[in-house]
Amino acid sequence: MKIEQIYTGCLAQGAYYIESNGEAAIIDPLREVQPYIAKADKDNATIKYVLETHFHADFVSGHLDLAKKSGATIVFGPTAKPAFNAHVAEDGEILNLGNITIQVIHTPGHTMESTCYLLKDENGKDVALFTGDTLFIGDVGRPDLAQKVIANLTQDKLASHLYDSLHNKILPLADDIIVYPAHGAGSACGKNMSKETTDTLGNQKRTNYALQPMNREDFIEKVLDGLMPPPAYFPENVLMNIKGYESIDNVLSKGLQALSPAAFEAAANETGAIILDTREPQVFAKGFIPNSINIGIDGNFAPWVGALIPDIKQPLLIVADKGREEEVVTRLARVGYDSAIGYLDGGIKAWNNAGNETDSITSITTDEFAAILEKDPNINILDVRKTSEHYSERIIDSENIALDYINDHIADVSKDKTYYVHCAGGYRSMIFISILKARGFDNLIDVKGGFKAIKESGKFNISDYVCPTTML
Repeated sequence: MKIEQIYTGCLAQGAYYIESNGEAAIIDPLREVQPYIAKADKDNATIKYVLETHFHADFVSGHLDLAKKSGATIVFGPTAKPAFNAHVAEDGEILNLGNITIQVIHTPGHTMESTCYLLKDENGKDVALFTGDTLFIGDVGRPDLAQKVIANLTQDKLASHLYDSLHNKILPLADDIIVYPAHGAGSACGKNMSKETTDTLGNQKRTNYALQPMNREDFIEKVLDGLMPPPAYFPENVLMNIKGYESIDNVLSKGLQALSPAAFEAAANETGAIILDTREPQVFAKGFIPNSINIGIDGNFAPWVGALIPDIKQPLLIVADKGREEEVVTRLARVGYDSAIGYLDGGIKAWNNAGNETDSITSITTDEFAAILEKDPNINILDVRKTSEHYSERIIDSENIALDYINDHIADVSKDKTYYVHCAGGYRSMIFISILKARGFDNLIDVKGGFKAIKESGKFNISDYVCPTTML
């Protein structure tokens, strides 16, 4: 028997490959499915099942393409109503896989169809629990997402279902079972997830706040407390996972059209596409196509695209480092942005060689920033980190507009003022400035290295540190 966690850091997502005696199951696969097929081929195994723990909100699962290419059966838990061929399992149903078995455990709460899969070894011993978004390491799934897709559901009702699922289905299981969740720290599917991606169920019973003895009302209050609004693309991804979607092969074919500078410019003018520049922030700042926005591929790229580009069907034109174009289109497709229509062949160098106009963003060091602040203590300092980060520790008298909600707060920024903008390390501040610059804001200056560099310099008046967890 083989169990392998396939963890994707930029989505904080865990998919799983299970193999026994020539048969394999994949749990919660990503959109690009060839790696799973390659693993099975290497083991001379047939993929028998694609097991879905629920209809995901934060990414588009690869269940349809994987089933089509491998012949596997897609399995959902009770109450699921997919718009394609799938096996909707019964609570307690046993699935045979080689010499082992997998028991379906219906655990509504995060969503109504949420299901865990309990793996039993060759001797029938409970070994591992694949919990999806029902139970994380240090947290449980947020119970407010499904209400945005299914009528008559409230977050209180879902939280109550989750309380029953945990107490009646999961807590009675043995302490030595290994918990394999669908997400870790950084995912918007929970609020207090650990950086660890596996643990024993016994340790979670001791340390996870949501598994401690408490009544239903207290549980509901604790689980709902501190939840931030989910990214706008979540409901769209849910619907794609329920209704189906275009094969990623077709998405890649469209998105990987190499466009000359002239064709790229024509496509931008004709389609109203957003020019998405995925290069490193400081490289972007030195020269970019006017009105393009920067979301660097080497950060939490896909979630930020989902949070900041409201229309999931928005046409996109890509600027990328050479050789990374397919990575960009793939990672866009992971969160349902299937409308990339091509990339700039030869990158920004080709654009420059064609004699086309470029724009730039001023980026200063912390030493330069400190000197400016010393001359004028009343300059406008804009912190674009999350609100909890800002109030945890900040430059005294700085303003806070979290990048997450920039589309709701553009009116709070004046085109007539100069702002010195920082985030934690420089990734989010460049996104923020590029979005506003594309909308006519020309007086935003980036601070290189963000708050980390600001604090390390020792040249700024910093507030006392407050642990973010005390502000929940």
